[in-house]
Amino acid sequence: MPDSKSPLSPDTSQDKERGTTRRTFLKSAGMASAGVAGLSLLEDVAAAQASSHGSVIGPGKVPLRLQINGKAHAVNVEPRATLAEVLRDELQMTGTKIVCDRGSCSACTVMLGKSPVCSCMTLAVDVGAREITTIEGLALGENLHPVQAAFVTHDALQCGFCTSGMVMSCAALVERNPNPSIADVKTAISGNLCRCGTYPKVLEAVLASSGKGA
Repeated sequence: MPDSKSPLSPDTSQDKERGTTRRTFLKSAGMASAGVAGLSLLEDVAAAQASSHGSVIGPGKVPLRLQINGKAHAVNVEPRATLAEVLRDELQMTGTKIVCDRGSCSACTVMLGKSPVCSCMTLAVDVGAREITTIEGLALGENLHPVQAAFVTHDALQCGFCTSGMVMSCAALVERNPNPSIADVKTAISGNLCRCGTYPKVLEAVLASSGKGA
């Protein structure tokens, strides 16, 4: 009777005596190949960085000069830092809120130029020379922005987590369209999440700030 163990079986007694099997040998060979390939890739990346005229950014902190609310601010931050993090942690401008931290609630809204953006999804190093306006920069001294004043008058806030981002979205709308319709306001705040449900009051406030409401 022939031996029931096939000569092609991956595990043989001789292999076991040597402390290895064909399976473990193949795994080890595969890992070694992957390691060589990974090392080669790292060398290619390093060579590409070295040949890019010395303009590599990171991984350490880099100096930035940001124009915020009409003033220049010099900061040193990591390239991965978001604008929201820099505003709050480096410059103590905590009016900008970080709530979802993934661009789905718009509580962190600021203006870049005249455009509202989610600062939690904007890298500080990508801002460049664009003017940043935060909730702290809307008022002129003791004079509130018309949208801010209307929010107070119409009680368009409750817990306050969404309020600064909501005001910034509405202020950006009024800046580019001083005579918005209710449909315009709904579109402007379509990305702003208010868990307290103050949307009707927000609509009233923005229309009032443009002279259309009571």
